[in-house]
Amino acid sequence: MDKDLTVTVRPEEPGDQDAVRRVVLDAFGDDGERVADLVDALTADGSRRVSLVAEVDGKVCGHVQLSRSWIDARERLVEVLVLSPLSVAPDRQGQGIGTTLVRAAVEAAAADRAPALFLEGSPDFYGARGFESGASRGFLRPSVRIPEPAFQVVVLDAHEDWMTGALVYCEAFWTHDCIGLRDPLLADLEARFL
Repeated sequence: MDKDLTVTVRPEEPGDQDAVRRVVLDAFGDDGERVADLVDALTADGSRRVSLVAEVDGKVCGHVQLSRSWIDARERLVEVLVLSPLSVAPDRQGQGIGTTLVRAAVEAAAADRAPALFLEGSPDFYGARGFESGASRGFLRPSVRIPEPAFQVVVLDAHEDWMTGALVYCEAFWTHDCIGLRDPLLADLEARFL
């Protein structure tokens, strides 16, 4: 992170909604509308548990959201959290804001007493920030469209050994088709890495 850059992370407030939507739209480019609609849907249906914004010079330039989902464990369903989306305004990317938001998200998930925090993303980026392969911890991807290396988790203090099984996303992820990748991108990725 730029030593002169002061990033403030705080809970999203009602007046932040338009700024958050703009950051998500800009960060996700062609998929921005779909991802921004997912953020709205997770909030509207009560699945959102944590929403944090990053500010630089009083301007919202980043956002991360944690929403509930479940692990279908043998003993019972276990509520867990999913980090999605993580958004940083394009002109602020590469300055450590995403890392700051990921750290704050993990802390918030632990404070919420979640047993695990899941995401889909780059194992290079998220692995350097404490995430590891979900499969290596006994978890199963909720969709075959999620490349195995992208299925990431942080196991938190509230986790118990029996809490393994398939991750089951809440409905908004499915209705907004925000799970995994679709062809031809999925096929290209699999051809290069699998």
